[in-house]
Amino acid sequence: MNRLLFGDNLPWLRNRDAFPNESVDLVYLDPPFNSNVDYNILFREQSGEVSPAQFHAFTDTWNWVDAEDTYRHFIQTCALVDVVNILEAFHVALKTSPMMAYLAMMVPRLVELHRVLKATGSLYLHCDPTASHYLKMLMDAVFGPANFRNEVVWQRTGAHSDAQRWGRVSDTLLFYTKTDSYTWHTEYVPYDAEYIKERYHYKDEKTGRLFWPNTMTAAGPGPSRRFRGKEMSPPPGTHWRFSQENIDRMEAEGRIYYSETGMPYVKSYLDEQKGKPVQNIWTDIRMTKSGEERLGYPTQKPEALLERIILASSNEGDIVLDPFCGCGTTVVAAQRLRRQWTGIDITYLAINLIKRRLDSAFGKGAVSFQEMGQPVDLSGAKRLAEIDRFQFQTWALSLIDALPVIPGARKGADRGVDGLLYFYEAKDVRKKILVQVKSGAVKRADIATLLGDVDNQKAVAGILITLDPPTEAMRKEAVDAGRYVSALWKKKDYPKIQILTIDHLLTGVRPDTPPLEDPFAKAPKAEATGQIELPH
Repeated sequence: MNRLLFGDNLPWLRNRDAFPNESVDLVYLDPPFNSNVDYNILFREQSGEVSPAQFHAFTDTWNWVDAEDTYRHFIQTCALVDVVNILEAFHVALKTSPMMAYLAMMVPRLVELHRVLKATGSLYLHCDPTASHYLKMLMDAVFGPANFRNEVVWQRTGAHSDAQRWGRVSDTLLFYTKTDSYTWHTEYVPYDAEYIKERYHYKDEKTGRLFWPNTMTAAGPGPSRRFRGKEMSPPPGTHWRFSQENIDRMEAEGRIYYSETGMPYVKSYLDEQKGKPVQNIWTDIRMTKSGEERLGYPTQKPEALLERIILASSNEGDIVLDPFCGCGTTVVAAQRLRRQWTGIDITYLAINLIKRRLDSAFGKGAVSFQEMGQPVDLSGAKRLAEIDRFQFQTWALSLIDALPVIPGARKGADRGVDGLLYFYEAKDVRKKILVQVKSGAVKRADIATLLGDVDNQKAVAGILITLDPPTEAMRKEAVDAGRYVSALWKKKDYPKIQILTIDHLLTGVRPDTPPLEDPFAKAPKAEATGQIELPH
């Protein structure tokens, strides 16, 4: 079962019921590391345009005040002596710096990821060059130096004009495996035109196929073989790489080319080659800057990057885990490639985004998954509101599939509009419904405020979601606001202001609105049903 898990990934990873030992085939993680930088998400509206509302979804708060308790607990309880020794050495060198806080928060997660990884599994840690050398030492201690496979350098962008330094255009991916017996499928890229021109310029006389004459010898002495009915010895110090049986077969098939000196070569046909094996420097995949895939999340990775990793290090049906799943690129790529997946994120804004992205990519409701960690009853909703009102707000909006709209920073004055719903009145003509979420006490004036926002923003209606039950005066005020009529939807009328409680929403109550689906949209693409042609 695919899973979306809301919450801190460390408690989730330590949960043996959720993550038994050796239960995951492939891990990809891209943990945030940009001190004092906000990670913003720009949601797309249903028209495909980027919404002007900007959200500070993630703030890198991994500082020593937050990390010290995790550090102390880890060094006192971890049985991996080498890991503890390296982490303590880092503490001596880095003291209480942001880098030390980052490493202290990362190492217990790496230990748990090693635990849940299958013996045939692989892990790719995506990191900034400012932290990669520290992380590699920790990874060597956790996984063992012998299980380090590659440091992949990914050129994510073109040339930069960085002042007084070489342009910073690359990220690092540290590739480790659990054991020597790991899943691996070589990935290939097409040959470039210059390579083909240089190497494959021979043409088969009978078929016209381009080929490259590949040597038939290898180092080390060996016996002679029969070619064209005559015995031929290999050049001194070499031996023929093929048995006589194979040589006779290739002769019959016309697959041996003879040079002017009579030296035999194997015809390596261009049309039979898979391409050039991908090396550890990736220059052919760039950051997504525009188009349907781009969500406006500055550190969003392109699907092609995750597809390469998933195809190389897993099989269909395998389980792929992303413990920092952010905007869900790993989830979407795994779904597209017929893998099972689990994504974890600490913000419900990210969880909500991923659900929308899955609906957009594969069709609404087409992807089955289990959602865990979010409130399932009123007491859980109240706890979430107490812990983090922003997360509560985003979760509440998701109950009615509202698009979050939170201008500016996460912390700040309430601007009265927390979310939007859209419906169509004609082709390319959308109307909007404003949504406001209240996690505290509510009063009659809240209805008047929402009604004023509806009028000012030229919306047709407003919805107030409340944690506490509304007063009778609020209900009357909502009824007195009147109704609006939809011309497209059989001229039915709908309440201009309606109040929905969290308690009612959890029992399945939904707002009284016109259908939110686009009646003019094209039929879902074939890939929405999973019937797509996979590469290689």
